[in-house]
Amino acid sequence: MATLMEMAAEIVSAHASKTPMTKEVLLGTIQDVHRALAALEGGEAVAVEVSAVDEDAPAVSLRKAFGKDKIFCMVCGKSFTTLKRHLKTAHDMTDKEYRVKFNVPKDKPLAARAYVESRRQMAIDLGLGEGLAKARAAKAKQKE
Repeated sequence: MATLMEMAAEIVSAHASKTPMTKEVLLGTIQDVHRALAALEGGEAVAVEVSAVDEDAPAVSLRKAFGKDKIFCMVCGKSFTTLKRHLKTAHDMTDKEYRVKFNVPKDKPLAARAYVESRRQMAIDLGLGEGLAKARAAKAKQKE
């Protein structure tokens, strides 16, 4: 049978593989898990601390949320190419509510930068901007 320290290290390493941790937090977590395993082995009840989670606090920082290839949801921390559908289906939130809640500027697209650039380039290649310019010119001509 594995020693308590080996079991604690295995449990914490599994947790740390999915959750970013500082060195201090990692060591503290190993100690906490070791203490809990030792208490369980001795037949003692383990006291569990439940920390209050601030629901308004973002899961990721504003800076990290908007990446080149992925955009992270600041509510749950999952990554996507675009956020609008995820916000509506998973969090029942509009993009405007999301922007207000996390102070996201209105000019910041809720999509990964690479995705936005590829869509922009596709529009240029298809000549969509030229058609818009022609339509605006025709409309201005009609007003005169």
